[in-house]
Amino acid sequence: MTTQLPITAGRPASPPPVAPDPAPIMQLAAGFMAAKHLFAASELGLFEALADTPASLDALAARTGLTRRAARISADAMVALGLLDCPDGSYRNSPAAAAFLAGPTPGLRPFLRFWDKISYPAWTRLAEALASGPPQEIFELGDDLQQVASEGIEAILTGPAAALPEVFDFGSRQRLLDVGGGTGSWSIAIARRHPHIEAAILDLPAVTGLARSRVAAAGLQDRIAVITGDAMASGLPAGYDVFLLANLIHYFSPEQNRDLLDRAHRAAEPGSALLLADFWTNPAHTQPLHAALMAGEFAVHIRDGDVYSVDETRNWLEDTGWRFTGHHPLAGPQSLIVAHTV
Repeated sequence: MTTQLPITAGRPASPPPVAPDPAPIMQLAAGFMAAKHLFAASELGLFEALADTPASLDALAARTGLTRRAARISADAMVALGLLDCPDGSYRNSPAAAAFLAGPTPGLRPFLRFWDKISYPAWTRLAEALASGPPQEIFELGDDLQQVASEGIEAILTGPAAALPEVFDFGSRQRLLDVGGGTGSWSIAIARRHPHIEAAILDLPAVTGLARSRVAAAGLQDRIAVITGDAMASGLPAGYDVFLLANLIHYFSPEQNRDLLDRAHRAAEPGSALLLADFWTNPAHTQPLHAALMAGEFAVHIRDGDVYSVDETRNWLEDTGWRFTGHHPLAGPQSLIVAHTV
């Protein structure tokens, strides 16, 4: 006797469950390969070798001094990643590579060198850094690597630094204090756009030498001073009507940041403005995506490094006497919080 299963009229059978796809996990896990291929291609001069004219594989090998095999491995990886094209057997830079990796100016090459030589080795110890703190902070690098870090950070922040003088109205401002100003790229961008502004860069001895050379190269030494000092160890100098803290808040804990903002408020005159440029996030710290990932970058380099939300920072400002007046996009994942003295 055959037993038949009952059929429910009008109810189609459910489709079989779809097995989860591991592809997203594998793609993420392979990310280090793409990054190291890019770092190597930049270091080996692949993009610069194609700056003027396309090249066959043999010509590319000759231009870079690589073996034919090595040139093919690197170049084909860059084709696969969309940074080189090879439509007719000749390699050529993509528009992005031509603009940022092959030109006569450094472009993003210093940034790739920084991430390759300093950040990538540190990221291999991310779990250790999250569990017990980084074994070495970025402040403790030797002079050569400190310069690599400073130049790399300057390169990746060129876009936000150039955007700031257009986003904030400096028309009524006279004197800028650039706290933790690094190589001076933000002050230089502001001074170039607004000739009436006088600025001072305050930072640690490890970077002030490079800042002085950058300011001199820009021909702005008569309008931009460089001051050696520690913003977290003493009061900030007075006499400024706009204070810039660009990519400084992410170095410190919430308690340290409240203290820093309080120091700035005590040095500020009535009507002063405060500009905070950083990787500000949403309340959940998940967007922008790059900002969320940068929390790991700060964790491997800085004991208290982290990303913070606009809402968190707004609370700190209110706690330290500042009045939050706006949040504006700059470039990429960077944005600007603006506050004024109450």
